[in-house]
Amino acid sequence: MAWDIAGIGNALMDALVTIDDDAVLEELGLTKGTMHLVDHPRWQQVYERLRTRGVTFDSGGSCANTIATAGRLGCRALYCGRVGDDQMGRLYASKMERATGQHALQFTTEMATGKCLSIISAKDAERTMLTDLGAAVGLLDIGEFRQALENTKIAHFTGYTFLPGPMQKVLLEAMAHAKQNGATISLDAADPFVVDTITDLFWDMLEKYTDLVFLNEEEAHHLTGMKAEVAVDHIAERAKVKTVVVKLGKRGSLVRSGEQRIEIPVHLVEAKDTTGAGDAYAGGFLAGLSRGWDLERCGRLASHVAAITVGQVGATVKDADILGQALRNTAQMSA
Repeated sequence: MAWDIAGIGNALMDALVTIDDDAVLEELGLTKGTMHLVDHPRWQQVYERLRTRGVTFDSGGSCANTIATAGRLGCRALYCGRVGDDQMGRLYASKMERATGQHALQFTTEMATGKCLSIISAKDAERTMLTDLGAAVGLLDIGEFRQALENTKIAHFTGYTFLPGPMQKVLLEAMAHAKQNGATISLDAADPFVVDTITDLFWDMLEKYTDLVFLNEEEAHHLTGMKAEVAVDHIAERAKVKTVVVKLGKRGSLVRSGEQRIEIPVHLVEAKDTTGAGDAYAGGFLAGLSRGWDLERCGRLASHVAAITVGQVGATVKDADILGQALRNTAQMSA
């Protein structure tokens, strides 16, 4: 296979800013800890209000974060998405290249690059997001990326791209194509809102295509109405998904595969920014899986990488030494 992991997602430039006083959220009419879908003028209004507090930019979007993490963990990883043919789009492409060595992005002159302003509260690391999807949701054809899906061990998808809209059909066809060509299909639920919006479709994707699914505790509850410890078994048994992963925050995570049920401990760190923790977990897990590791080692690497991510500002870890050490420690743990 040419690729270890290939993924398609909503390419969004992350703009990260930390605030010391949450009062500014109320002033701006924002609900703390939630994601607000906005248009460009509203996004620009809030950005201008906060830009003097020190905004940093990085490539983002759930799938992109996972692919970038896997790439930095040494996987042959490739990401497909759509950006504007503008300064932000070119910056996005360069950042993905640094993470994976290449990209399969499409550029358009019709819309500006999508962007997400992530406002991080210093006192508890909670994030409040403003998202202008822009060009990200206009991917109407995956083009040459079909070849990558034919030549990858793992094809990774996230729930956001299956929300109602023109991309839904494109992504469903891409998932089916990857499955037909022997790829392991990985699906991240991404958000409780996604699960609520496409519940029937989500179950359908689990039953028809998915080999590995990632959910957090809230997403698992929204999907099944059950507590995580019961939901992980229900999903595996109802949808016949080979591997189900439910993340439990500070309580670690659960992995169910066949009759095997594994409890993965959490790596405790002082939280600075929760942005992308779930994406990093998926990236770590898939990096282990692509190496042929057993599921416990995959989960332990995932937990370690997620903890490193939470202990910094930003959705992906760029320190190669820290990631390399996490990789070596996990490999030795079960050698």
